[in-house]
Amino acid sequence: MVTAQMPTYARADVTFERGEGCYLIDQDGKRYLDFGAGIAVCGLGHAHPGLIAALTEQAGALWHTSNLYQIPGQRRLAERLVEATFADTVFFTNSGAEAVECGLKLVRKYQSTNGHPERYRVITFDGSFHGRTLATIAAAAQDKLLDGFGPPVEGFDQVPFGDLAAVKASIGPETAAILIEPIQGEGGIRPTEPGFLGQLRALCDEHGLLLMLDEIQTGVGRTGRLFAHEWDNVDPDVMAIAKALGGGFPVGACLATEQAARGMIAGSHGSTFGGNPLAMAVGNAVLDVVLEPTFLDHVNKMANYLSQQLAGIVDRHPKIFSGARGKGLMVGLQCVVTNGEVVDRLRSNGLLSVPAGDNTVRLLPPMIITEAEIGVAVEALERAASELEQ
Repeated sequence: MVTAQMPTYARADVTFERGEGCYLIDQDGKRYLDFGAGIAVCGLGHAHPGLIAALTEQAGALWHTSNLYQIPGQRRLAERLVEATFADTVFFTNSGAEAVECGLKLVRKYQSTNGHPERYRVITFDGSFHGRTLATIAAAAQDKLLDGFGPPVEGFDQVPFGDLAAVKASIGPETAAILIEPIQGEGGIRPTEPGFLGQLRALCDEHGLLLMLDEIQTGVGRTGRLFAHEWDNVDPDVMAIAKALGGGFPVGACLATEQAARGMIAGSHGSTFGGNPLAMAVGNAVLDVVLEPTFLDHVNKMANYLSQQLAGIVDRHPKIFSGARGKGLMVGLQCVVTNGEVVDRLRSNGLLSVPAGDNTVRLLPPMIITEAEIGVAVEALERAASELEQ
């Protein structure tokens, strides 16, 4: 018999009542150090006073008007994102999948507006994840995502991750863009090799394609830069973001250059809730923190410390872990045993983590994490690994 909640999630048997900083507290009062952060969403932790104040103030004034009218908070957040990034313009959504959908429409519209309506195909990469809509699961082209949902949406050509020759071979007269995550999250924290984004940028410039990045999980400070592509000194034409932008409140955005977005005119796209005053208040409060001059310095300092500690864990427990990879505070522990066993054992030891592809466990702590809290996480990892070895 089906439950009232559609059974699409394999939920852990734990219910959280409240959060404090980097911790979640369950109904029995047990504290868990949150190294999942709502899957890289709660970048500023739980119950952040700045976010609470912004949301509370806005909730007492105005919740929703729709995009039929001016929304000052939306204009302000767009201007701040433009000032801080490659982009000239922003469209606000409610989720990362919607932001990717907007970007996919945009690249097709760009080619059509420039006299090439036949150019609609997008090159994507194996192991990718871009959301759960029909178009985004077609972009990822994973059997587990596509099974049972009918013919995949047409228009995607998938190649091996990091294979430049395969990308070149896939470019044809119908190609419109290349879509890639600078670091694959769901795919197992697989970073692109240094220089690969630059090679894709050059290919796009050579063939009249748009370079579209999915920075939904990597963005808003997670890797130690505001966005991960900045490490490669490469600018995209289009970028989808979400997750940490709202700090736990649903918000996403599609960023683009003026040239790329020239076909997106009144009526070409829309959203009832996108850019809602509540979401914009929280998004601006997030940027108030993330754009502080010392914030990314802290992320990088904590990332270096975490990396050193994890290297020791891997060395001491080779029967459990085979390596660690990632960037900033987006780290994947590659497992020898089943990653689900590791996630369960960590949770029983008070540390929350997130499973991923390639038998990897994701560690995505809030970016406000401290050395002392990393020490608590390392102790939990040590206990969990020792228990699994026994």
